[in-house]
Amino acid sequence: MKLFVAFLAAALAALAQAQSYPSKPVHLVVPFPPGGIVDISARLIGARLQESLAQPVLVENRSGAGGSIGTDYVAKSAPDGHTLLMAFDTHAVNPHVYKTLPFDTLKDFAPVSRVGRIPVIFAANASFPAKNVAELVKLAKAKPGSIAYGSVGAGSSGHLAAEQFKLLAGIDLLHGPFKGGAPAVTALLGDQVQLIVFAAGAAVPHLKSGKVKGLAVTGKARSNAMPDVPTMAEQGYPQLDSGAWMGIAAPAGTPRAVIDRLQSEIAKAAKDPGISAKLADQAVELASSTPEEFAAFIRAEHDKWGKLIRDAKLDLTQ
Repeated sequence: MKLFVAFLAAALAALAQAQSYPSKPVHLVVPFPPGGIVDISARLIGARLQESLAQPVLVENRSGAGGSIGTDYVAKSAPDGHTLLMAFDTHAVNPHVYKTLPFDTLKDFAPVSRVGRIPVIFAANASFPAKNVAELVKLAKAKPGSIAYGSVGAGSSGHLAAEQFKLLAGIDLLHGPFKGGAPAVTALLGDQVQLIVFAAGAAVPHLKSGKVKGLAVTGKARSNAMPDVPTMAEQGYPQLDSGAWMGIAAPAGTPRAVIDRLQSEIAKAAKDPGISAKLADQAVELASSTPEEFAAFIRAEHDKWGKLIRDAKLDLTQ
């Protein structure tokens, strides 16, 4: 009887907390600088959450160390749903990049929901001789190590996708990391690199202008923003089916009732046609998930990229 009473009291307390949540402004932490796709997405989704939660949702940029500084801030925040993390794909990769992290990626967070994905594009400038992946592989095998690709940094989704492609195709490509999509595209147009491999957003306007041609995108289906660019699966590489992704997480220990309330409102935001339209040119494909699905996804990404880093003998540690 005592156990039942204790359980009932805990359930009623959780219900009361959920009904009173949020009781103050919610801080949505973006662990990257302003202006990038994670920041843009956070501000659009945050504005929608502000309406549905009836409390201000304040986007905070706490950048540095591949997103680890802002992530650590959230990990150490009160587990009450008032401080949230806008996580990017580096969230699952950073444990393999940084020798010591001040938090545990898999234990110190309560995943709430995925928000969306962005396909990784393999693109070249208009004068590059290869028109598709098969021609790229043939060219790379004829001149090993002569083709350089640009990404937005070591351990980024584009870098890891390119390294996975190299293993699958048995080719050698040189990696040139840049500090963002825009400088990588500039380097491509200036022929400093022959390919770019990164989350596709920054490439979309140049594809439409004809200055850049898409050889392939990752994912199981073509991107609505780039319908003429075939997938890697269509060209014989079904293993290259993941891309950059975003999601929202809370500190571990956040009450389940609060997590469920947040997940419900995020799911509504992901279906908002206004938000979808504003992110279309960035090739962002909005989609929500359950907390359990998001947790399993983060674990799978962590394990998959950890194996690739070991198999490719990549030294990313900092």
